[in-house]
Amino acid sequence: MVSKVAVSLILPAYNEVKSIAQTIGQIKTYFEQRQITHEIIVSADGNDGTRELVMDMAKADAGLQMIGSVERHGKGYGVRQGVELAGGDIIGFVDADNKTPIEEYDKVAPLLHAGYDIVIGSRGLPETMIERPQPWYRRIGAAGFGVFMHAVVGLYDIPDTQCGFKFFQRHVALDLFKRQRTDGYMFDVEILYLARRAGYRIGQVPVRWRDDGDSRLALVRGNMRNVRYIFSIRLTQGQDQTLFPVADKSRLSQEGTGAHP
Repeated sequence: MVSKVAVSLILPAYNEVKSIAQTIGQIKTYFEQRQITHEIIVSADGNDGTRELVMDMAKADAGLQMIGSVERHGKGYGVRQGVELAGGDIIGFVDADNKTPIEEYDKVAPLLHAGYDIVIGSRGLPETMIERPQPWYRRIGAAGFGVFMHAVVGLYDIPDTQCGFKFFQRHVALDLFKRQRTDGYMFDVEILYLARRAGYRIGQVPVRWRDDGDSRLALVRGNMRNVRYIFSIRLTQGQDQTLFPVADKSRLSQEGTGAHP
């Protein structure tokens, strides 16, 4: 199918009925003002009415799709399903609760046009603006987990793997998400790990970010689960030497890290 959409944007959601309509409205206004053809795919699980609300909105908007189920499958699963349906030249995903304003795409687009394969928002760069920080205990937990994650999978030049603001050239998204296996929160790490092994050029931009005070990740139990995910990513994806052709692996050494300009 020939793509007629410039940007496909996936919104993974779980019980986001209070924020989803506002987020969709802000995204549509942004792209319409910039005359960027787009589609929005909401991948929502849960039973709070999010799915029903979006389906009702989609009746009057051909550029809005709703997928998902009452059963919770995980953020990684939801984004993967959305990528399979996306028709845009650029495929991205953002948080349904709008932690990073869609206006930050103004920083992403130039790098994509310059040829970067992937461009990600980062809260770990000097120019980042944290408008509302997480509670101190979550910041400490995130810092400790980051040390562990980098020790296991590398990605040392990517200080923030978890910001939910990532965009891909179409062929890159289709390739990576076809290989991605993690259904939960750590799918971002897996995608970046696969991208680095493939030699894709990764750009990073500082973004505005605000905590919404409604984290769905249980601090102890959730992080223990994520530890298992990280080890699984390293063991399964790291040992599979057939994932990428040798030519793609050599590209990494030729292009370097592809870090932010």
